[in-house]
Amino acid sequence: MYELKGINEECGIFGVWGHEKASELTYIALHSLQHRGQNGAGIVASNGEFLFGARGLGLLNEALSTEQVKSLKPFPNAIGHVRYATKTSSELANVQPFLFKSYSGDLGLAHNGNFTNAIHLRKALESEGSIFQTSSDIEVFAHLLKRSKSRNKKGKIKSALRQIKGAYAFAILHEDSLTVALDDHGVRPLMLGKIDGCWCVASETCAFSAIGAEYIRDLEPGELITISDEGIEYDRHSFVENPSMCSMEYIYFARADSEFRHHSTYRIRKALGEALSEEMNVDADIVIGVPDSSLAAARGYANKSGIPHEAGLLKNRYVGRTFITPGQEARERAVRMKLSPVRDIVEGKKIIVIDDSIVRGTTSKYIVKALRKAGAKEVHMGVSSPPLKHPCFYGIDVSTHAEIIASKKTTEEIRDEIGADSLTYLSVGKMHEVYHSFGSRGQCDACFTGNYPIEVVDNVLPQVKEQKSKGV
Repeated sequence: MYELKGINEECGIFGVWGHEKASELTYIALHSLQHRGQNGAGIVASNGEFLFGARGLGLLNEALSTEQVKSLKPFPNAIGHVRYATKTSSELANVQPFLFKSYSGDLGLAHNGNFTNAIHLRKALESEGSIFQTSSDIEVFAHLLKRSKSRNKKGKIKSALRQIKGAYAFAILHEDSLTVALDDHGVRPLMLGKIDGCWCVASETCAFSAIGAEYIRDLEPGELITISDEGIEYDRHSFVENPSMCSMEYIYFARADSEFRHHSTYRIRKALGEALSEEMNVDADIVIGVPDSSLAAARGYANKSGIPHEAGLLKNRYVGRTFITPGQEARERAVRMKLSPVRDIVEGKKIIVIDDSIVRGTTSKYIVKALRKAGAKEVHMGVSSPPLKHPCFYGIDVSTHAEIIASKKTTEEIRDEIGADSLTYLSVGKMHEVYHSFGSRGQCDACFTGNYPIEVVDNVLPQVKEQKSKGV
């Protein structure tokens, strides 16, 4: 049986078709997507007749050796994946892309997201004789694909996708084609690009920048695109569009130089900081941001409020992102290694600290304590997102109320817990105002409001609510 935390992951995918340096480009692109997953990586490539793959655990340079990448060099078509795994599923068998061999043809699969009916589908498939080798959602999709009665590949893909509920961005590699698909809510990001006349796809546009590709556009919810030697074909697997892009992609996950609908994440985060300054009435000497994903919001807050912006916290660049570091003890250790106050800047000052979110409170508590130790006179915490109160079932590793401090404490109790002089969150209304100003067609705010746009079929939600009621 799945553990609640074992079904969620937040990852990055890339694919390219028809380029003589496909594997090399995929490796470089995955390196730029490393912030989306640090526990495993892989590449599957096609020579037009067969698929070949390599994968491993750890960061990209640990997971894939130079020799492995070189072995895939002759092949012009490839997909790649970097993976974040929970503690219970961080094993090689779950590292993507998956490579399946069969008499009817090879299949490579990579995805970002989470199926909310995976357990339901798995049980049904097992009752019909299917055998599973991993705990990954994507293996369920592979079985659905192979069992489809459709006579062509696109028909099989559509049939499989229509049986899935949840949030997903797919890269599906056959010997003769690369197919990509987005769920009908568009929760997870996927972009279309072009390099040297060849089509490519990525979870973020920073991957295109890394390889020198042109960013064409974002995939639309429910869209299905097939790329082959014949060119590119646009289609849909769903005609029910309910745009609900993940708010946390804008707030935290995406790199600041990535773009959504041709608007940079940096500009959006800066606007969130400006909006926060309208709701946070605090007298202070300086504004500082928590590196790196909060720096734009801090700059926006400073510009709007007129309070000077300073680099009062420095980041150790060799420590990964603590939010996606498995295990609470590991997170606490990583925070201590990661952030250091600059005494000369903060000593004797009343400080506003801007962070993009508070999940468990570990980072915030350490920051306030460290700044006070460095001589800060007052420490006021501003958060450029609403209180994160509810679990995510769409691909982020926060899957129980027990992990989320705002689900069981008021803002004032959280302020007391982290030791700040004041704590102010951005309101849900202001957040949506900012998104709409950048052309948003709809955002998922379930982690803030509990309004889940996609049905959770696997009875996980009742289990989580029961855990909360028992104080687990």
